[in-house]
Amino acid sequence: MVFKKLLGALGVGGPTVDTVLSTPVVQPGGLIQGQVNLVGGTQDAEITGITLTLVAQVEIEHDEGESTGLSPFARYGVSAPFRLAPGEQRSIPFSVPVPHETPLTSFAGWQLPGMAVGVRTEVEISGARDKGDADPLGVAPLPLQQRVLDAFTGLGFRLRSADLEAGHIRGTAQRLPFYQEIEFAAAPQYAHLCHAVELTFVTDESGTEVVLEFDKRGGDVIHQHRLEHSAADQDLTPVVDGWLQQVAKGYGHGHGGHGSHGDHGHSGHSGHSGHSGAGAAAVGAAAGLVGGFVLGEAMEEVFADFFEG
Repeated sequence: MVFKKLLGALGVGGPTVDTVLSTPVVQPGGLIQGQVNLVGGTQDAEITGITLTLVAQVEIEHDEGESTGLSPFARYGVSAPFRLAPGEQRSIPFSVPVPHETPLTSFAGWQLPGMAVGVRTEVEISGARDKGDADPLGVAPLPLQQRVLDAFTGLGFRLRSADLEAGHIRGTAQRLPFYQEIEFAAAPQYAHLCHAVELTFVTDESGTEVVLEFDKRGGDVIHQHRLEHSAADQDLTPVVDGWLQQVAKGYGHGHGGHGSHGDHGHSGHSGHSGHSGAGAAAVGAAAGLVGGFVLGEAMEEVFADFFEG
């Protein structure tokens, strides 16, 4: 990135900021490290705070349909107040944690389509906040997540797409305001079970909940499984195959249909059949989320700036 002028607070003569990530790729639960570099402008600047915000591009369902928005999901203050003199150069080092539920942006060296996660730097000058710098962040799978994904591809499932959905998956310990769906087209030997399967990780310090949504002709079926991080020491292909055999036997239908996937359901995405479960109240919950996101053209403008350079 290059230094960006902070125009919102002090005009043309304001300071400039550049955030440098020494860890441009992290894993869920890891640390983002780097420094915020500031150069003073033509006059003194009272820096009242510097905040790093983790953001992700999320799909949001509401009364008018579906929009794409920018969702903040973690914020960290990294500096006490200080005065920046004209022309002064100052670097603020930081080390901040990545939530365990942070969505993945890559798998087996490939960028997951549709995934955008980043670090936004906000500098507060004399009470006015300026979103001065933004940097994309790569998120690679944890060993346990890698094992599960490898098992699906090893069994012949083909990665199709990935997205983030606003809402919560009932019956899980999810903390973030969205969840990731990684969709695989079914392998030929499992084509009688489903057309596709969507995989969601709800990860914490001790392990992960693997939520699988199977797209079947008679309706979607959801299964949930728990794995501890120690399971990464083994090949999980037989475990995943066992999950698929449960589906073949009709086991686990009590896990629920589409409504299990959150407070607001789905909206026809990837062939889904629309809102269910919570009904009108669910749709209202999704609409209530919209205020926390940057929507539509504003979001596109943010992300154009977000990945500049």
